[in-house]
Amino acid sequence: MKTFLSRCFLFPALVNLFLLASAAQQTPPSNPPTSPPAQATPAQPADPTKDAQDKKTFDANQGTSKDRLFFALPNFLTLENAGQVPPLTAGQKFKVVARGSFDYILIPWYGALAGISQAENSEPGYGQGAQGYGKRFGAAFADGTIENFLTGAILPSVLHQDPRFFQESDGTFLHRTGYAISRIFITRTDSGHQQFNFSEIFGSAASAAISTYSYHPSADRTLSNTASVWGTQVGYDTLTYVVKEFWPDIRRKLSKKKQPTPAN
Repeated sequence: MKTFLSRCFLFPALVNLFLLASAAQQTPPSNPPTSPPAQATPAQPADPTKDAQDKKTFDANQGTSKDRLFFALPNFLTLENAGQVPPLTAGQKFKVVARGSFDYILIPWYGALAGISQAENSEPGYGQGAQGYGKRFGAAFADGTIENFLTGAILPSVLHQDPRFFQESDGTFLHRTGYAISRIFITRTDSGHQQFNFSEIFGSAASAAISTYSYHPSADRTLSNTASVWGTQVGYDTLTYVVKEFWPDIRRKLSKKKQPTPAN
């Protein structure tokens, strides 16, 4: 099966994101003026950049997002500053998962994962050369798609759980990191209550079993390997949740840097 390196292709980006987010939160505020103003100043308007970005990434009609991690990878089930939002219907859950699972950017994404797997000679039963690469690409695509539908659409619809990730946005760096990690085990129900994340834990386990005992090489069809793949998928999803928590902050920071400086 795929190695931990292949499944955690986002890890270098996560480390850089940690550094950026930590530095942003530790930046001291500017010093207040030494003398009080002569008269009270009017209230400052809301940050137009943040408001515009929120409107750009939030699809109010579908209760999902239009955002992309690192401006590329689908991030349609992450909501920021969402407040009270209506639950997704079963049809909406399947629709948004399908939109993300068959997104065009996943072709080079799975291609990169297959290339890493082949370079490591992971799952030797696939062989090498173009044929081995094609099998690894197909397996990577199938693995990701099956897990996405099980954890984001099928089980959430059956168990009435909300597959969306709601960004915390407030609090210290460590608090928000802990919150993101906890979402692997805790999720919302469609009625808005907290519940054990059966969809993630059992959905990833079912996905690991299906992939191991169907289209992966027969030499890898063991219970221990299935458990290893399950743990790797949960670990990968945990890292992804942390990236999702801090990505909006980094995105807005990068967007502000791109804005031209107004002329004097």
